[in-house]
Amino acid sequence: MTDDALAPPPLPTPRIADESIQLVDARNRPCGSAPRAAMRRYRYWHRATYIVVRNPAGEICVQRRTLTKEVFPGGLDLAAGGVVGAGEAVHLAARRELAEELGIEGVPLRHVLEFVHAQGGNHIFGSAYLVDYEGPLRLQEEEVAAAFWCPPGKALALEDVTPDTRQAVEALVGAGWLGAAA
Repeated sequence: MTDDALAPPPLPTPRIADESIQLVDARNRPCGSAPRAAMRRYRYWHRATYIVVRNPAGEICVQRRTLTKEVFPGGLDLAAGGVVGAGEAVHLAARRELAEELGIEGVPLRHVLEFVHAQGGNHIFGSAYLVDYEGPLRLQEEEVAAAFWCPPGKALALEDVTPDTRQAVEALVGAGWLGAAA
């Protein structure tokens, strides 16, 4: 048996949405827009939302990304969310992303903190939100392969967690918004 026979199959071709993204400067001031592909290629600063969904047991919703995601395919997200569109208000982007990814609508979102994520070629001004939710999830087939509930401490200990959502949840735990129970 050759080494090639033991190698995992190649990932599917990523799908990069054809949408215009709000660009910002290094101080988070709007400075134009660009197609998503250009934002990724040139590693422009941009805004993104992070919505941590918590159930009554204090667990957070963890999502498995589809294999066609443009970054971190198959990874684990500890928050719903995504990039802010050109001209879009951040809080409206958060509501849109929560509805698209998990089918959660009509619940209060609590803006809890801002953070900067500048790692691995990503340059993000993140806005973190917390939502308490008890109900069914409706997963977006194109972006979310699966979802499960997990205490924040255990979620942070999982392998393959996307670095930006890990940073968001670590910041929420550090600020006292989430318990870290394992």
